[in-house]
Amino acid sequence: MYQVGDKVVHPMHGAGVIDSIVQRKVSGHVQEFYLLKLSVGNMVVMVPTDNTGEIGMRPVVSGTRAEELMSEMEGIEVDMTQNWNRRYRENMVRLKSGDLLEVARVVKGLLRRDSQRGLSNGERKMLHTAKQILISELVLAQSLPYETVESSINSLLSH
Repeated sequence: MYQVGDKVVHPMHGAGVIDSIVQRKVSGHVQEFYLLKLSVGNMVVMVPTDNTGEIGMRPVVSGTRAEELMSEMEGIEVDMTQNWNRRYRENMVRLKSGDLLEVARVVKGLLRRDSQRGLSNGERKMLHTAKQILISELVLAQSLPYETVESSINSLLSH
């Protein structure tokens, strides 16, 4: 169980702070939900409290681990298939894993592909989502401004 004020990551929405724990009636049953206020975009996500493990919600990495991840990002090797459908599915699996290095791999691969050939609308949207997920967690872990983290990510992953 998480508490109000805990910093957590939702694999598909990014990092945020648990704003409150509420009860709602869903299909005739009362359920408890975390209201997760995301650090990017002022969005609030309702996550059933008994479903956090299944969706992969986890605590935000420590500031020390965030620094380690930043130093590992530049050396990430990216090998993306030419088949856009398979590439999209592989990237979705990486995003859903919740692993920051895998999310960084998606960002780096899509940035590289964009510079070489351009991206489809679907992959452009995926790139935007992956960057938001990555940046939102690093912002909370390191207590840095969004712009600072975004600039660092862009320079690390654009090589």
